[in-house]
Amino acid sequence: MACLLETPIRMSVLSEVTASSRHYVDRLFDPDPQKVLQGVIDMKNAVIGNNKQKANLIVLGAVPRLLYLLQQETSSTELKTECAVVLGSLAMGTENNVKSLLDCHIIPALLQGLLSSDLKFIEACLRCLRTIFTSPVTPEELLYTDATVIPHLMALLSRSRYTQEYICQIFSHCCKGPDHQTILFNHGAVQNIAHLLTSVSYKVRMQALKCFSVLAFENPQVSMTLVNVLVDGELLPQIFVKMLQRDKPIEMQLTSAKCLTYMCRAGAIRTDDNCIVLKLDHDLKHAHELRQAAFKLYASLGANDEDIRKKIIETENMMDRIVTGLSESSVKVRLAAVRCLHSLSRSVQQLRTSFQDHAVWKPLMKVLQNAPDEILVVASSMLCNLLLEFSPSKEPILESGAVELLCGLTQSENPALRVNGIWALMNMAFQAEQKIKADILRSLSTEQLFRLLSDSDLNVLMKTLGLLRNLLSTRPHIDKIMSTHGKQIMQAVTLILEGEHNIEVKEQTLCILANIADGTTAKELIMTNDDILQKIKYYMGHSHVKLQLAAMVCISNLVWNEEEGSQERQDKLRDMGIVDILHKLSQSPDSNLCDKAKTALQQYLA
Repeated sequence: MACLLETPIRMSVLSEVTASSRHYVDRLFDPDPQKVLQGVIDMKNAVIGNNKQKANLIVLGAVPRLLYLLQQETSSTELKTECAVVLGSLAMGTENNVKSLLDCHIIPALLQGLLSSDLKFIEACLRCLRTIFTSPVTPEELLYTDATVIPHLMALLSRSRYTQEYICQIFSHCCKGPDHQTILFNHGAVQNIAHLLTSVSYKVRMQALKCFSVLAFENPQVSMTLVNVLVDGELLPQIFVKMLQRDKPIEMQLTSAKCLTYMCRAGAIRTDDNCIVLKLDHDLKHAHELRQAAFKLYASLGANDEDIRKKIIETENMMDRIVTGLSESSVKVRLAAVRCLHSLSRSVQQLRTSFQDHAVWKPLMKVLQNAPDEILVVASSMLCNLLLEFSPSKEPILESGAVELLCGLTQSENPALRVNGIWALMNMAFQAEQKIKADILRSLSTEQLFRLLSDSDLNVLMKTLGLLRNLLSTRPHIDKIMSTHGKQIMQAVTLILEGEHNIEVKEQTLCILANIADGTTAKELIMTNDDILQKIKYYMGHSHVKLQLAAMVCISNLVWNEEEGSQERQDKLRDMGIVDILHKLSQSPDSNLCDKAKTALQQYLA
């Protein structure tokens, strides 16, 4: 019976069938066995990488004939092998190709071929089976229909590295639940596959590892067995841990971490059960180090790659396991879990979704209440991300007393904690309500603000300036804050502009002045401070464009003619020589500086 595709596809493909395609199929029926063999070999060369040719040959009925030749006792082993190779190539085409092969009952024919004594033929059949079973259109149950298949595949594992690679890959793709796990387990999958983890072939090791990850998934029986399996004198958990090392390929690290995670989840590895680790390496004296290793791995993998972060988070129950790690008794495990979450929190999408779904902020706030500095540094750094403006966690974190906690961190002797405390407050203040800004200033106190502005750590100083800049945004907020803290803030600004600071620090300080100049009443604190006005004038003529631009924004806000008192301000600034400087800057080769100078001059002409 000819094996045909669905009618619409068949009709479109048939219109493109060439004479050469018909010729390939016709040669399969030649009475001369040597010509048939050569025909199959030529067909093999023709279909490699050519999906159109593959579809043509399937429509013309090549598959049933190839399967017939593969199963004929009179066919030479070489011919059978070449037929299996061609069928495997056809299976590597489209999903429709695989459906056509399944319709022609290819799987029973290939499984029958595995009974051969010829290793090359067996390998070709397994390679084709591997391709078919890894296709999403192939039902996994087809592997379990005949009860003799699994034990026979187990027996073939010892034949060659190719049989090991293909069979392990078939198992890992066809193990889709507890029933399949039980069948494979009962036929000795653990014992038969374990020694493959030390194979000289990376592909074999990798496929064996994948087998264990699907066997152990939500399966206490398998997990409990894996804990005690020895391979060349080493326990399997120890081998998995070695596969987590940074010098191993990422795929291997991820899969070994899965195995360890599933074993922990199943209760096979318990943090309080010392008997588990009696035979382990000295680096593995406690079972919780397995969790630590897994969390560290995920933290490393997700640090700089959004796609990997997404894969980690989408792994079933992964977020729950990491969140649970925050309350582990082991400081090392808690630290690794926090690092993992911190790595994942770099994703804007995940902050908006998964982190909110799992209410990550709750256990994180608990960690921040009482933890060693090494954990506090990472946890507070992660809190900075959760307090970004777009994070849905921001509001509940604020309601849980975060302001006081963060203000407390700014007083730490540890520079990293001071940085994170002020950084988180800076994020918190961005586009915040007046009440939140007032709470921050009240809890922080102007005295502490001054201390932070004179901090020896540059990062602390920069983030404190960033906080001030965010606090002094939105006119009503600017006026309110400057009415109560204006004197102290202007003193701080003066000190920084007079001090020995780098360009970035002074630019941030001038930006703060520009924000103050945007206030309705706050701008008078600048206009009545001749010292500050002279400093703004000085930076308008500075050699660094960044500082010139920041000073220009201050002037533009002060001379804007639509605001009350603009004429008096313009007159005072003209008397200081500001207009002359604006004319000079309007000829600047820097387009931004030139445009801002012209805009400011227009305010005088309006």
